[in-house]
Amino acid sequence: MYSRRWFLAAALAGSTGPLLFSRSASARNIPFQRTLPLPQLIDARKEGNKLKLVARRGRHSFFDNVYTSTAGYSSEVLGPAVRVHKGDEIAVAVENSLARSTTVHWHGLIIPSHADGGPHNAFAPGETWQTKFKIDQPECTAWFHPHPHGDTARQVYSGLSGLLLIEDGTGEGLKLPRTYGIDDIPIVLQDRSFADDGSLYYEDAPFVTMMGMRGDVVVANGVWAPVVKIPLGLVRLRILNGSNARNYNLAFDDRRVFHVVASDGGYLPRPVPMKTLLIAPGERFELVVDFSKGGSAILETGADEFAPMMGMMRDRASDAARILKLETAPELTVSDSTLPDVLIPLKSPDSTTSLRRRTFVLNDHMMGMGMMGNSGMAINGRSFAMNRIDSTVSLGSTEIWQVDSQMLAHPFHVHGVQFRTLSLNGRKPPEHLQGRKDTILIARTAEILVTFTQPATREHPFMYHCHILEHEDAGMMGQYITA
Repeated sequence: MYSRRWFLAAALAGSTGPLLFSRSASARNIPFQRTLPLPQLIDARKEGNKLKLVARRGRHSFFDNVYTSTAGYSSEVLGPAVRVHKGDEIAVAVENSLARSTTVHWHGLIIPSHADGGPHNAFAPGETWQTKFKIDQPECTAWFHPHPHGDTARQVYSGLSGLLLIEDGTGEGLKLPRTYGIDDIPIVLQDRSFADDGSLYYEDAPFVTMMGMRGDVVVANGVWAPVVKIPLGLVRLRILNGSNARNYNLAFDDRRVFHVVASDGGYLPRPVPMKTLLIAPGERFELVVDFSKGGSAILETGADEFAPMMGMMRDRASDAARILKLETAPELTVSDSTLPDVLIPLKSPDSTTSLRRRTFVLNDHMMGMGMMGNSGMAINGRSFAMNRIDSTVSLGSTEIWQVDSQMLAHPFHVHGVQFRTLSLNGRKPPEHLQGRKDTILIARTAEILVTFTQPATREHPFMYHCHILEHEDAGMMGQYITA
């Protein structure tokens, strides 16, 4: 079993004073000492639009004095932030130096299914997967991660995740913060647990299938309790929830207002002022925070209100955590940035025409089936099968999908599209969820408007699934093709 006390002892070795273990936000004297690591920025255009990655094993220090076996893309853990430009065609080569088959899914890219990197794109150890795709979508923050059926959760948990920064000039024209690593900060949020020897703790057990793997320690860019120096003025935070199962309720310790300017698929019509933000696994949000008065603030998370209360019967309140300290450094200078009143024109989704409707029920029959070794994870009563096509859509068509959860809240992700959310639990979605999305948290029911612009074949169908990765691996996933 993992040892929480061991983690803290290791993390605080050599610190200035003792600190009793606590996972709650009340532990106010967490020593924010390590500098926030920044993923290496690769501009694909400067590399001739050729991207080369190696999925490999690594050795990484999540906290001081202890090294852990991990995996990453051309890195000890995680991977680079790859900047791509609208209109460019990208040639990709990914070498598999792992001990098991893998894939690389471009989560959030609107590209044909043969390049999407789903389960049907798996390639074995020692092989190199090569593909090409054209960037033809608005400016946004996307990401990439493994997607081999039955092994996605463990591979992502080991550290395989990277960022995709799609640019089309909009952010520059709006004068939003845009100096990478200075006032434009990428933050990959994940939770992890550790065994007594410092290794990552991951258990194949029925309760993990039920709950998803939920760790004791929240890390940002692979580090516990880091600090990042920022300039006076506006700062943009590009936040990815890269966790297997955990939702984060984000806020600053001083309860300052921030503005959400973008979600999964790009900019919103206007900045949305908020004090707290719920972000589910797979989702991305971009925030602009005003630090013109100097000082510092700590990004923290409240409890995951959607965490299952079964399995280990965990205390939800103990999921609260302090994540990252942002500290102003007047010596840092960047070009002038602004927070405009209007960002981009975005028409309200039109669902008044006669559109085909489909219903997807996310089955999580866990109370009875999970304990007997049957995961009970399915969609519309059918667990995922690689050789079965579940839905056929017309290329170029638009449909309304109603997605219902049975017991738990599930982040629902659709490959190959960016959809619009028509309703959540029978109501109009909040303003920050009204933009382009590819992942949405379904607590009870939602209606999404989906337009299918990319071809999908039987050899390489698109997926739709729960983004609690253990649920996906256990069968809460379906496949669709275009005709």
